[in-house]
Amino acid sequence: MISQTSRVLLNLSKNNGLKRVASNYLNRSVVSTSSKTNGIRSFSSKVNEIKEEKENFQYTNNLEVQELKHYIPCYTIMNQEGIVQSPEQDPNFSKEEVVKMYSTMVTLSVMDSVLYDVQRQGRISFYMTSFGEEAIHVGSAAALEMSDTIFAQYRETGVFMWRGFTIADIINQCCTNEHDLGKGRQMPMHFGSKKINLQTISSPLTTQLPQAVGSSYAQKLAGEKSCTIVYFGEGAASEGDFHAAMNFASALSTPTIFFCRNNKWAISTPSKEQYKGDGIAGRGPNGYGMKTIRVDGNDIWAVYNATKLARKITVEEQRPVLIEAMTYRVGHHSTSDDSSRYRTVEEINHWKEGKNPITRLRNYMDRKGWWSDAQEKELITEARQTVRDSLVVAEKQFKPSISEIFTDVYHTPTPNLIEQQQELLEHLRLYPDEYPLNQYLDSDKILKNN
Repeated sequence: MISQTSRVLLNLSKNNGLKRVASNYLNRSVVSTSSKTNGIRSFSSKVNEIKEEKENFQYTNNLEVQELKHYIPCYTIMNQEGIVQSPEQDPNFSKEEVVKMYSTMVTLSVMDSVLYDVQRQGRISFYMTSFGEEAIHVGSAAALEMSDTIFAQYRETGVFMWRGFTIADIINQCCTNEHDLGKGRQMPMHFGSKKINLQTISSPLTTQLPQAVGSSYAQKLAGEKSCTIVYFGEGAASEGDFHAAMNFASALSTPTIFFCRNNKWAISTPSKEQYKGDGIAGRGPNGYGMKTIRVDGNDIWAVYNATKLARKITVEEQRPVLIEAMTYRVGHHSTSDDSSRYRTVEEINHWKEGKNPITRLRNYMDRKGWWSDAQEKELITEARQTVRDSLVVAEKQFKPSISEIFTDVYHTPTPNLIEQQQELLEHLRLYPDEYPLNQYLDSDKILKNN
């Protein structure tokens, strides 16, 4: 006997895709109605088999109120003087590899300085620096494989650079020109690249976490030997999506690396007002049964080792790992923020001068005789010139075509979308002097031919 719900569902379906879904549901319903146990219809013959779960706790006659007893330690191996205190844990990269890492960190810092000033000049609309967090970017990115998928927040520019996202790519996006991979649809700092497995950044806070779990679950189902890493701040960990994502990842045993950049500030909210207890890391083991690492985010070797181990666990054991990297946001939250209103210069300088991750790696290189002041000067000069040259070129490019507003959503544009496009074009034809149409790619051709 076919249920009324199944008939309605099948009759309402007007396309093949929905019809297949309806047919599958209908067939499943037919099977289910034929299997009855004690008068109960079920979709599974095992529905009435009670399987008692093994409990991980013990029962006690003592009424006790539990409190936090142990804090997760923070893993670090290299001090600020560049001395590796646990030589056996030194990843022992070659000179060429270390120079590449250091150069990426310095170039990121130089680019941040230049583009911050460029925004102040009104040449780009928005920017976010990564001062003080460079070791997190490069250390974690270097531990991943290119097959791994990355979901970033908005302060992981160094991760993109390590993967091959160029200074020109970054500036094209900030200028929203015709070479912007996002086709001008996003505000600056919202990068993405399908080619190098970097999902486009979203402005709404924490949306990337449940998306990353879905990505890693797909990797798991496909049997891939890869994982998904998702970056976020301690402020984002106060959002509901953080807990939903952690729970899904734990329950489904997905190969997800949750990488929290605890930089002490969620815009103007200090971390001490964000949470109590053992920070973000403390939520992993007890809250979600998740393997967890707390690491010194200003120690590039500790970050690398932690991420490398986390990747090994996620891929080989098919389970998630939480990393909390302890660092500090030296710069303002963004060009829309003035952090002098809520923190002191002394606090900033304590981290900027006393715990700088770039200085720490430079000291390591100096001890090995791998770097000099002359090389430092040359690197900074070259990086600054590359940023300036890329900006000059980017500013001369056309903006993306106005037709791109309507692309990349549907394979075949829907009637209402076509209607909206025609309305826009008609409006632009009527009021051409009200818009800088000459700045947009092929605007004359589009307005003439459509």
